[in-house]
Amino acid sequence: MPFNKKRQTPIIVLSVILILLIILYSVRVYYIQIKNADKYSSVSGSTTSLTAVLKAPRGEIIDCNGRKIAVNRDGYNIVFNKAYVKDNLNDVILTLVKLLEKNHVPYIDKLPISKKAPYSFKKNENTDKLIKTIGVAHYATANDCVSQLIDKYDLSKYNSTDRRKIMGVRYTMTIMDFSISYPYTFAEDIPTELMRKISESGYLLSGVSVEVAPFREYTDTSLAVNLIGSVGPIFEDDWENGEKYKEKGYSFNDKVGKSGIEYYAESSLRGDDGEITYYLDSKGNIVDSEITKEPIPGKTVMLSLDNRIQKIAQSALKSTINTLPTCNAGAAVMTEISTGKVICAANYPTYDSATLAENYEYLTSKAANSPLTNRAFCGVYPIGSTIKPAVATAAIEKGKYNIGETICCLHTYTYFEDYKPSCMHTHGTIALRTALSKSCNYFFFELGRRVGATTLTSYFKQFGLGVKTGVEVDDSAGILVEPKSNGFGGDTLQISIGQLNAFTPLQLANYVGTFANGGTHYKSSIIKKITSYDMSKTYDQKKPEVLNKIKMKKSTLKAIKEGMLSVTIDGTGRAALGDYPIKIGGKTGTAQTNSGVDHSTFILFAPYDNPQIAISVVLEHANSGYACGKLVRKLLDTYFTSIANATSPKMPNTILK
Repeated sequence: MPFNKKRQTPIIVLSVILILLIILYSVRVYYIQIKNADKYSSVSGSTTSLTAVLKAPRGEIIDCNGRKIAVNRDGYNIVFNKAYVKDNLNDVILTLVKLLEKNHVPYIDKLPISKKAPYSFKKNENTDKLIKTIGVAHYATANDCVSQLIDKYDLSKYNSTDRRKIMGVRYTMTIMDFSISYPYTFAEDIPTELMRKISESGYLLSGVSVEVAPFREYTDTSLAVNLIGSVGPIFEDDWENGEKYKEKGYSFNDKVGKSGIEYYAESSLRGDDGEITYYLDSKGNIVDSEITKEPIPGKTVMLSLDNRIQKIAQSALKSTINTLPTCNAGAAVMTEISTGKVICAANYPTYDSATLAENYEYLTSKAANSPLTNRAFCGVYPIGSTIKPAVATAAIEKGKYNIGETICCLHTYTYFEDYKPSCMHTHGTIALRTALSKSCNYFFFELGRRVGATTLTSYFKQFGLGVKTGVEVDDSAGILVEPKSNGFGGDTLQISIGQLNAFTPLQLANYVGTFANGGTHYKSSIIKKITSYDMSKTYDQKKPEVLNKIKMKKSTLKAIKEGMLSVTIDGTGRAALGDYPIKIGGKTGTAQTNSGVDHSTFILFAPYDNPQIAISVVLEHANSGYACGKLVRKLLDTYFTSIANATSPKMPNTILK
């Protein structure tokens, strides 16, 4: 039979493939049975596996343009890993403590007992957990607890100073559930040089490692600190009670949002922790490990704040207050009229978040004018004549005043026998436009009396005055007197010109914005959207939420807005905005206080013909509404400059530095 070359070719190919497979299999057998025999023998003989947590980075906070506000940076933690700890744990702890003390680096010690004998319980610290943990009677003294801790942690061979150092760490390990599943963080954010020393001494420090960990950092530690908030350790009261972080899957070492957006958006900013699995042999030794679940970073929270406008607002507010001899504090808020979103919210005085911890006692008890207070959202002020547009709305809509009707201002209002307040001037016969422009109290005494206190209060609520705004962080509902009838005597006159009641700057901005957009009252918000960490996916696009709509005839709205335009052209706001190139609707106010110089208030919307933004400013003890003039002008300049400079559209999902 002749040789058929074509028929032999497939056989040759198959033979080559078979030979290659045999070679690969042989190599694999050699690798498993000889090269890594010890490893796989140990794994096959292991009796158990344990899982530990891999921490996920916290989500970031950015402004409306993608500029970073709260970010993460890498730092170094000293960590005890239970799986590698040997019998010399006390000696390792003491070595580390002395090393850190020599380098002036703090370590974690939550034992509520003084560092030196004679021992006593630390002031303002809860000892219930200590007593429960070590099993002593509730009446035990600090010395009793120390004795028990010496026995519990086998510390008798050490001197008293070293005992206290070791037991502080050992007790902290205990209450933090130190185990293979929960490594213990001994010290956080240590210097790089110390990291190198510990890494080089690893053979002396069994169970200790230096791990890279994410730390919260703020790109500008003075920017909107009252709104952004802070992160911090979990308080003992919140671990199993209060916030119940233990039930939510946190470890006691975790950092959580303590205030502001960091607190409100905790569930979004918190990442999804990963897992590492350790394989142990029958003697409890680790023979292998693998990452069985990758950590997922927290979500990115984009705010409605514009950090450029915020910075300038803060600077301008501070500068304005410092140039007014009697003014000592204030706030300024800018909102988007079509959504209720907050563009900026400035406070003065304020603080630096970088030094908050070390200065906290001073800021809370000694610093003048409460710098920790978020005046923009929680500061409650009588608002003076800025209430008058709402009073006019109620009077027109309830048929108590006809547009075009005139009222004669005789300076002193004499309707009530027992209360006869006066206007600042004698304006004579005027209509609504002039009454708003010149801020005639007599005119609004009459309108308020006609409408009645109960009806006025109802309208104030519709405009969001005296009720919470719905903003994501803490805010105040303000003070709104609840009259029992429409009579209410002289108090009716007082609330008609902005006294007795008191509201927040955020409420004022929302209120004037509601006028400007025709009566739609939006829920206030400072969150624009929530996305994945890399911004590739949007989870929650925060849409404007309408709380209510105020019924206003077009003629009513037109008449009041014309009066507010007149305020800035030839009225009480003329000095500040009379020559401004864009038409502005506004209202000034001077509010009496219980002591000292009157407060100054200013509300406005712009542009007049196509309203985009609402602004409110309150300056404490600034004397009159005129005092706000330069500040509101600066805020307007900043906003319209930002709009003018935004000539090219930003690419989606980009971060601006």
